[in-house]
Amino acid sequence: MAEGRGRVMVAMVVLCLLVVTFQCEVALATTYVVGNDNGWTFNVAGWENDKNFNAGDVLVFNYPQGAHNVVAVNKEGYDGCSTTPSDAKVYTSGNDQITLVKGFNNFICSYSGHCDSGMKIQISVS
Repeated sequence: MAEGRGRVMVAMVVLCLLVVTFQCEVALATTYVVGNDNGWTFNVAGWENDKNFNAGDVLVFNYPQGAHNVVAVNKEGYDGCSTTPSDAKVYTSGNDQITLVKGFNNFICSYSGHCDSGMKIQISVS
């Protein structure tokens, strides 16, 4: 009987440690407004250069709804200003919040000519 209680206690301690670890990671996440006060607009490329991004950080894309969009693309889509892959996630709210994942996170505006005018960013996330 005592052996069973011991296993339950160990399981409870492990569960508590996992919850605390998860809470710490969430608490450490930083929210960034893309383009700062200018928001998601032309010539925003380079805004990310002086920042250190981590998995779990959140990017906020502010723009007039209907004037732009945000498309999460792969490297090919970023380099070619195209919505690649074809099932790329498209955001259109004007206040889009996107959680970063480890690796490269690429975003463009897919409205005609916008990406070519600098509405694209590539975020390297550790």
